[in-house]
Amino acid sequence: MDFTSIFGLIIGLAAVVGGQMLEGGHPASLFQLTAFLIVGGGTMGAVMLQCTPRQFVHGVKMLPRVFLPPHNDLERQVRDLVGWSQIARKNGFLALEEISNTAPDPFLKKGLELLVDGRDSDQLRAALELDIHAYEAKERLAARVWESAGGYAPTLGILGAVLGLIHVMENLTVPAKLGSGIAVAFVATVYGVGLANLFFLPVAHKLKTQIAERVTLMDLQIEGLVGIAHGENPYILEKRLNGFLSPA
Repeated sequence: MDFTSIFGLIIGLAAVVGGQMLEGGHPASLFQLTAFLIVGGGTMGAVMLQCTPRQFVHGVKMLPRVFLPPHNDLERQVRDLVGWSQIARKNGFLALEEISNTAPDPFLKKGLELLVDGRDSDQLRAALELDIHAYEAKERLAARVWESAGGYAPTLGILGAVLGLIHVMENLTVPAKLGSGIAVAFVATVYGVGLANLFFLPVAHKLKTQIAERVTLMDLQIEGLVGIAHGENPYILEKRLNGFLSPA
């Protein structure tokens, strides 16, 4: 569980609502169904128009990762690769077959299978790098769903404000309806800017960071497997792979 993301979202919302209350406003004035429908529905429609159905669905499915991020343990992966290197140097590549059968990571499993099959290092690297490029392209397109929402939401908020002001102008002779129209106008802008900067854009950047971390792990795995294919000394391999780790 990523408590930083949860606390960040809570703090952001609390700051907006708290500021409203400090100015003497009532929190209930921030809840306008019409404004939310214009901004939320309009943003969703624009994003769906921009994306393919597969990209949109995949982008929505990525949302839980913001609060339940995947764990990429680079240090453990280095230890595993060094251990496999020792096994391969002592017993040959076929000794890694059992490890490849039980590998939970499909990308790593494919690399180990290619290694066991006797593919040379160039073939191994080419095949795995192709998978990395495909993975990164697919994930970034899906993450762009949230980035696009962050771009469209403020504009839809302005659209909601204009619609609210139109409603006000149409009812200048009916004072009872002026308040609701003005409320929709300003609250729609709040929703558009708030959703973009407190949710959509942070989610997009968080997902991009996770994609980059995953690609780093995959690069590490490629270097380790290529080193094993070369028969590299485990000690030297470990020193080289430690370059992927944080200095801390």
